[in-house]
Amino acid sequence: MRSPVISPAWKERVASVAIWVSASLIVGVLAWILIDIFMKGFSQLSISFLRDEVEDAGRGGGIASIIVSTLAILTVTLSVAVPLSLATAIALTEYTRDLTRGGRFVRRSLDVLAAVPSIVFGLFGNAFFCIALGMGYSILAGGLTLACMALPIMIRTTEQAIRSVPDEYRFAAAALGLSRTTTMFRVVLPAANPGLAAGLVLGIGRALAETAALLFTSGYVTRMPESLSDSGRALSVHIYDMAMNVPGGNTRACATATVLVLLLLFINGAAVMLMRSVGRHVPPTRSGSV
Repeated sequence: MRSPVISPAWKERVASVAIWVSASLIVGVLAWILIDIFMKGFSQLSISFLRDEVEDAGRGGGIASIIVSTLAILTVTLSVAVPLSLATAIALTEYTRDLTRGGRFVRRSLDVLAAVPSIVFGLFGNAFFCIALGMGYSILAGGLTLACMALPIMIRTTEQAIRSVPDEYRFAAAALGLSRTTTMFRVVLPAANPGLAAGLVLGIGRALAETAALLFTSGYVTRMPESLSDSGRALSVHIYDMAMNVPGGNTRACATATVLVLLLLFINGAAVMLMRSVGRHVPPTRSGSV
């Protein structure tokens, strides 16, 4: 007997349904997590919670020093990771023809680094930054360790964003007499802004969400940091400590998690808007410009 033939229209419908169901499940899981966190922690949010410092191991007071430490660690991370990732991605895309073997080695190294567990980065950061370089448990050591973790994903994302720019843009700029450097910064990078924003957002998310590496580098101290050499507790570390080590701290942990999620959404939105604004206001390229 001949098996029934499924028409192409039915195959298309089944594929569409499967895709929409998968997307709905992902959105549903995200909504479930956010609703659960907000319902448990939103009642604890207040101006004093954001303004006051930690008291009684986190059972009282607020998280002002935790927020400051988190932003300081994030600033160090981005200050190091963004220039390095951009420079490496440009080298891999625009100069890889001259360094074929070097480009392959760098890409394989990035793939290996992306698969390294965060706890290993923490041990490396503790041994190298804290002990070998004498930084101790500090915001600077934590930020540099997170920069090492964020580099692989930021470089690969930036590289793909630059590669997605059509070669016609480069040919047109070369026809106008523009140098390779001018073409990159005046033509290619503005056109790659959406991909660059995606890489920046992923890097910020990786830095804000990391916990294990910071336990070995930035430390547990809850006081307000006075410099980058001071130890500082990040929001993710505070959530872990409140949920695991402080009896009755689950509610405060959920409140801190709510702040972390809102901070992540705000920073990501600001980063995307900034990249789009830069792309809109880049002046048109002219022949002979430097």
